[in-house]
Amino acid sequence: MAANGRCLFFLLVSLSLSLSLSHSKPVANPQFPCKPPTHNTYSFCNISLPITRRAQSLISHLTLQEKIQQLSDNASGIPRLGIPHYEWWSESLHGIAINGPGVSFKNGGPVTSATGFPQVIVSAASFNRTLWFLIGSAISIEARAMYNVGQAGLTFWAPNINIFRDPRWGRGQETPGEDPMVASAYAIEFVRGFQGGNWKSGTETESTGRHGIGQTRVLLGEDGEINDDKLMLSACCKHSSAYDLEKWGNFSRYSFNAVVTEQDMEDTYQPPFRSCIQEGKASCLMCSYNEVNGVPACAREDLLQKTRREWGFKGYITSDCDAVATIFEYQNYSKSPEDAVAMALKAGMDINCGTYVLRNAQSAVEKGKLQEEDIDRALHNLFSVQLRLGLFDGDPQKGQFGKLGPKNVCTKEHKTLALEAARQGIVLLKNDKKFLPLNKKAVSSLAIIGPLANKASSLGGDYTGYPCDSQSLFEGLKAYIKKTSYTIGCPDVACDSDTQFHKAIIVAKRADFVIVVAGLDLSQETEDLDRVSLLLPGKQMSLVSSVAAASKKPVILVLTGGGPLDVSFAKGDPRIASILWIGYPGEAGAKALAEIIFGEYNPDGRLPVTWYPESFTEVSMNDMNMRPNPSLGYPGRTYRFYTGNRVYGFGGGLSYTNFTYKILSAPSKLSLSGSLSANSRKRILQQGGERLSYIITNEITSCNSLRFNVRISVENVGKYGRRPCGDVVL
Repeated sequence: MAANGRCLFFLLVSLSLSLSLSHSKPVANPQFPCKPPTHNTYSFCNISLPITRRAQSLISHLTLQEKIQQLSDNASGIPRLGIPHYEWWSESLHGIAINGPGVSFKNGGPVTSATGFPQVIVSAASFNRTLWFLIGSAISIEARAMYNVGQAGLTFWAPNINIFRDPRWGRGQETPGEDPMVASAYAIEFVRGFQGGNWKSGTETESTGRHGIGQTRVLLGEDGEINDDKLMLSACCKHSSAYDLEKWGNFSRYSFNAVVTEQDMEDTYQPPFRSCIQEGKASCLMCSYNEVNGVPACAREDLLQKTRREWGFKGYITSDCDAVATIFEYQNYSKSPEDAVAMALKAGMDINCGTYVLRNAQSAVEKGKLQEEDIDRALHNLFSVQLRLGLFDGDPQKGQFGKLGPKNVCTKEHKTLALEAARQGIVLLKNDKKFLPLNKKAVSSLAIIGPLANKASSLGGDYTGYPCDSQSLFEGLKAYIKKTSYTIGCPDVACDSDTQFHKAIIVAKRADFVIVVAGLDLSQETEDLDRVSLLLPGKQMSLVSSVAAASKKPVILVLTGGGPLDVSFAKGDPRIASILWIGYPGEAGAKALAEIIFGEYNPDGRLPVTWYPESFTEVSMNDMNMRPNPSLGYPGRTYRFYTGNRVYGFGGGLSYTNFTYKILSAPSKLSLSGSLSANSRKRILQQGGERLSYIITNEITSCNSLRFNVRISVENVGKYGRRPCGDVVL
């Protein structure tokens, strides 16, 4: 798509998100508190009172046992007060997912599917903040619509903003990649969109968009002023902190102690969470399973309380599921279950995903390890978020979002947005002699080979729901070339057998052009499963090479999966003309891939992670240090610090068009004198002035004078799009 086409797309989608809010009446209604005529007279139901006072009122009505019953994700109802049970755990990583018990597609409700956007690592490859905001907004509309018919909650545990530190991590696919700045930007945009930053009460009025594109809508108070307290939905920044290992060797996420330097914590692991809270205004934070420097993350009072004291966090803190239990059961950090519960609650955790707190809090109080005031503090945070969501404001059908319903799920606009996200996230890694794009009219026949080529269910990645209109890669390509054949090549992604290679070779020999689909699926990388190798699984490499040798023309290699792959063999093989990484592109991925292969869309995705060689697997995955240590042979991690060879670098990606780059203005030198300590200035003078390649960060007393502005001109001089699109790309 031309650049000006991309601008037009965002204008249309942003407008459409506004206009598509159906006014159809929801089919069903969730149970809700403060029902008239008997249960709406409590002070906590009085919407004219401040949220803090309403939360205090609700707490004052509860017995100790009733309070404890609220400290689980499956919070018990309180019938005498007319309060139904509430499930805190719903998931929305890249669309409404089936992982959390708060979401149900199969209970006879009217919503049976939801838009399946690309996995986060793919959307991150667009480097497009506007896109991330729109995805969050679209998911929030579908989530609130599902809540209105009793099929979802209001609190969702996304996004995952951990740093993709090690290429073997099974959950790296869920994250925006390895760069703290990109992860921070993604967190801000997704959370703002998801929590209601694209919604306006009452009539719609046009305004200038967040990046000069489309419309902006915000939550408004009764007086029409912007109300930061109100929430359409609640987003959750997870998993704090330094969590990026599932199961590797003898190390497990349930007992792993992440040993992190103060510098790495401040400039790598914590920035996404700080941005998510300070700028994104997230209303939830999740503490992780692992220990951080010997203390369980959910018992790290310094980290959890810092979010409120220094970052201004207004929300609740949940444990990862059974993370309180791991404090005693796996990490042996506490002497008893009661101690584990007391430690977590006193540290600042408010709710436990699981039943461990339910089963042990009463005993902890009786033994004097936990005070009722600690529970009241947690409840105040929990109830405050529910009140901000309007849960105690009466019938949701009569509320601000009451008109959302099934017609607002799987809309044409949302499916178009999913397609655009897939287009922008696909990365062209190799394109010898401009082999791509193919001329559709010149392709007489096409073959697509590979265990993932005809498996639509593999395109979502983890934390996925039931997509609206899923299509396999084979089906997507066949829509362009009728004479398209398919064969599996390997029995599955593990590819332990080559018994079907011969059929793949025969199919390849007969076809005019050949596409081989290789890579990863959830059998190789997912929650609780890290990889041990960066090579293609099993005999996949042999399959690719065999097919390339048999094909009439050089082949196109399509790579799936979230984690980096060492495909050096393909990068250097002239029989493999082009390589495309599609990751987990979501429900519209097949169409997006076909559009790129046949030149209807110009690929512009860029890798959000470094692709390391297989030799990197010699580095211990449990080593959390980001910076290299040459004396120990440690190469460091991510593009910011890694000193070794790369298969493909962070930000790598090709285009069908050509660009020119010019630095229009930049300072010739920086004045460092006001930013450095006296000893540092003396050292610099002794080394010959200010011409240094680096400054030791702990020698900097102030960053203010180190700030500078640079103006860069980027011009598209090719035939694929000529007009700039403004402030769209990060």
